[in-house]
Amino acid sequence: MRVFIRYRTGVSSPTYPPTPAGSSTVTTMTAPTRNAAFSGAEATAMATLVAISVSHFLNDMIQSLIPAIYPVLKDSFALDFTQIGLITLAFNITASLLQPVVGIYTDRKPLPFSLTIGMGITLSGLLVLASAHVYAMLVLGAAMVGLGSAVFHPESSRVARLASGGRYGFAQSLFQVGGNIGSALGPLLAALIVVPFGQGSIAWFSAIALAGMILLFNVGRWYRKRLPLPKPPAKRAVVGGVELGSREVTWALVVLSLLIFSKFLYVSSLTTFYTFYVIERFGVDVQASQLLLFVFLAASAAGTFIGGPIGDRFGRKVVIWASILGALPFTLMLPYANLFWTVVLTSIIGVVISSAFSAIVVMGHALLPSRIGMVSGLFFGFAFGMSGIGAAALGILADHTSIEFVFKVCAFLPALGLVTVFLPNIGGSPRRPKAA
Repeated sequence: MRVFIRYRTGVSSPTYPPTPAGSSTVTTMTAPTRNAAFSGAEATAMATLVAISVSHFLNDMIQSLIPAIYPVLKDSFALDFTQIGLITLAFNITASLLQPVVGIYTDRKPLPFSLTIGMGITLSGLLVLASAHVYAMLVLGAAMVGLGSAVFHPESSRVARLASGGRYGFAQSLFQVGGNIGSALGPLLAALIVVPFGQGSIAWFSAIALAGMILLFNVGRWYRKRLPLPKPPAKRAVVGGVELGSREVTWALVVLSLLIFSKFLYVSSLTTFYTFYVIERFGVDVQASQLLLFVFLAASAAGTFIGGPIGDRFGRKVVIWASILGALPFTLMLPYANLFWTVVLTSIIGVVISSAFSAIVVMGHALLPSRIGMVSGLFFGFAFGMSGIGAAALGILADHTSIEFVFKVCAFLPALGLVTVFLPNIGGSPRRPKAA
């Protein structure tokens, strides 16, 4: 039985009124009340959603410079693939270990201006990367950018949910698509700026971080006005009027973590080694390889935005099924394709596999509505951690075999999408009322 959990709009927390067993929907509002609720807070909510999405855009644009400049750093510092993987590991481990800690703390004590602080740490990391003269400084700079992300993501995800007006999938997609677009533009800017002007030009991007700090300060002011946050009426998801047990919620979170592992380990293989793959296999130059990486990341941004609204309408589980497992045929074909079909297949893979993450995050929030920061920190942190560990492990594998072999092995990762069958059928967000 599919169960749709509806929420009242215009308040910060979901409402779960008692429902007889076997019922498929809960709670209704009269049309005038619904329309008034939507129209009353929509302008402020949309302004905040756009602001936090733009901030995510700036944050992840800066982050994506790190893998995009690997070819430049490899030549300048004579690095091997293992050392490149370790730079990614330093960035991702810093983010992954601290994000859950930040999330757990801010569940108890929200910190509206921590978003500005996180962007400031990222700015400092950029300056360290730009001035690094030894390998250890590269690792330190990458770790500082990771620390900035650890502070930024849990609270920014909470802000997106707080400003959603009940349209959780749409809000998460808008928030995340900002990050995806930034990740796509980072390699392009690296090709246009860092490759011709060198490592020192990384410092120019500190102006972007400064702009992000100003924007996030204003988001923090909006957030502070809504404190203290109201407590949700249930600690765990309510399905059919019954709160799920701890064991059911834990199992669902484990399944979602496996899906994150599958998605982000595969994406890590592309974002870290795709430029080297097309250079070695097809003989393209560095700038062309970064443009091809941009195509993949742009497709990923499109997929991220598509997944949220579809999840709101049809349910998160549908999106996750189609996204993770649906990418499998294309990932299996990729290692055997020529240059033209490599671009086509990576574009399809980017759209399909990236549509799942907003659905995964929103489902996690629905499972534990009282621990939004912890869930966001765990999921974003686990995603960063899997990317970092995966990059280091795949770098070692590439040094001992070949990048082409790495792509053939990673092609089977989306098959883990089969575990989606064990997820509960939690429905979409309430549908937006039609205008009278």
